[in-house]
Amino acid sequence: MNIDWYPGHMKKARAQIVEGLPTIDLFIEVLDARLPASSANPLLERLRGDKPCIKVLNKNDLADPTVTKSWVRFFEKQHGVRAIPLDAKDRRDVGLLPKLCRKLVPGRGGKGERLLRVMVVGIPNVGKSTLINTLAGRKIARVGDKPAITTCPQQIDLRNGILLSDTPGLLWPVLEDPDGACRLAASGAIGDNAFDTTAVSLATVEYVAGKYPALLLHRYKLPELLETAILLLEEIGRRRGCLVSGGEVDLHRAAELFLRELRSGKLGRISLERPGKIAAAEVTADNK
Repeated sequence: MNIDWYPGHMKKARAQIVEGLPTIDLFIEVLDARLPASSANPLLERLRGDKPCIKVLNKNDLADPTVTKSWVRFFEKQHGVRAIPLDAKDRRDVGLLPKLCRKLVPGRGGKGERLLRVMVVGIPNVGKSTLINTLAGRKIARVGDKPAITTCPQQIDLRNGILLSDTPGLLWPVLEDPDGACRLAASGAIGDNAFDTTAVSLATVEYVAGKYPALLLHRYKLPELLETAILLLEEIGRRRGCLVSGGEVDLHRAAELFLRELRSGKLGRISLERPGKIAAAEVTADNK
């Protein structure tokens, strides 16, 4: 899976993050709860050093809750890291963050104390701007359903002792892991023009059929799972009217429909990766 995605403003975003590091007390990294490893930028992990980090598993309402619990346990084994699953639009969920920030950086952000400076980071389209707007209680950051909405840094005083630094969504220049790139594309983190929609959809259909067959059967009213991903996608397209003259299935339209419904949660709560496989891959890499 070749992904051609590194707009010029992302190079600028990396420089802006590096420039702001000396003044930052804590990071909030916003991840997609459906693919926490693929949506975590290794560059950001290196940049933060020993500073504490809250991993926000956003879009928790779209992810498999059992898998999400496993991800929380996985992340909280890492030094200086706390993980919290939430929906960035939910004020009750997001309201837990300021208290957790103060707990991780004692002596900052309380009454009579110095401001607690927090940098919010994350790749495009994980809900970073939505989280900031919910924290602020007003619309400050632009929100959209396409990646790269935020392109300029800004600071937001929450007026509760916490100062947020917002940064543009940042992907790394080369997506070397083809499976991770595919998951990012399926989730909507990468612009649709940067990848083969049909190839991504076929790979994702195959994954969902293997891990969540009942959801696939129910959503598309299929009597049974077909033998291959392409047969499944064709049947989905046929049942949803993605046809061209002569009754043939328009596979590209079927692929677009499937990805839209996956991203919106219409298929059900689906996690696209699990921590066991990721941990095994890290051990293998460390032993090389």
